[in-house]
Amino acid sequence: MSLFAFAPSRGPRWQLGLQAALGISIPVAVMTLVGLPTLGFIAGAGAFTVLFFGASPVVDRARALPLIAAALVACAALGTIAGGDHWLSGIGTIVIAVVTAGLCFGFRLGPPGPIFFVLVFGLSAQITSTGAISPLAYVAAFAGGCAFSYLVAITPLLIPRVRAHGPRPLSQLMPGPSFDDASRVLVLRVSIVAVLGVLIGAFVDPSRSYWIVGAGVAVIGLAAERRAAFQRGLHRMLGTVLGVGVYALIALLHPQGLWIALLLGILQFSVELVVVRHYALALMLITPLVLLLTGAATGQIGAMDVAVERVIDTVVGSALGAASGLLHPRRTD
Repeated sequence: MSLFAFAPSRGPRWQLGLQAALGISIPVAVMTLVGLPTLGFIAGAGAFTVLFFGASPVVDRARALPLIAAALVACAALGTIAGGDHWLSGIGTIVIAVVTAGLCFGFRLGPPGPIFFVLVFGLSAQITSTGAISPLAYVAAFAGGCAFSYLVAITPLLIPRVRAHGPRPLSQLMPGPSFDDASRVLVLRVSIVAVLGVLIGAFVDPSRSYWIVGAGVAVIGLAAERRAAFQRGLHRMLGTVLGVGVYALIALLHPQGLWIALLLGILQFSVELVVVRHYALALMLITPLVLLLTGAATGQIGAMDVAVERVIDTVVGSALGAASGLLHPRRTD
């Protein structure tokens, strides 16, 4: 995973990118037009649903994605309960990270792994703690966004030849639970990063713990190798720094209304095109996307102090995630 080269293509990803872009931009656009933009930004985060099982046939995704959506909604609900209580948020971050890591690695869910469950929990706690929206309204909006994204993902089933493929049993889509040596170490790494990330956040700013943990979990990824851990850590640090620069440029434009919906859609589409080929470039796009989404939901678009905090949190979390790679045995080949 070189900083100066793209990984080989794993096939076209424009369909997944388009689904994710529509899942995030349409709720934002529609709710903006009806005068409820905050609900739109929350619903737009439901687009994380379509990022799972991206390489599977649509008939298989139609059966598996409701389980992903339910898990994401559960994380959002728990986040709203923990919002405003730093101790509860910290404990919740650890529990969500460990439990979802066990499920992702134990049932072989594949990319993107447990990162979005941690992120949804943390964002839900952060946004509802501001009092900008009630916990019930937040969960309802997020669940609605997940449902909409699911409908977007299964739209190809309207084509007869797509429906012609027989679906596989869920036991084949998500075999398990079972753990080999590699998956056990991955869960252990996530557990260590979650605990250390929350402890570090407690001394700095407890409300930022989830970002530290999320950065570390993202670096861990799905690869059970030392070298991959250090490479992903480097990519994440560099990509986040560059991404904050992109966010600063976007903030200078003072986007409002439908322009935010368009920007979010473009960023999400671009992320899905490059994420499997160049992680740093993907992070350069993911960072402004999340900052823009969070800033819009909390009314803090352009807050560069928050952006700088994200860089620091990412560096700390990425360092933890990369260092945890030492738990993997050295390759002898």
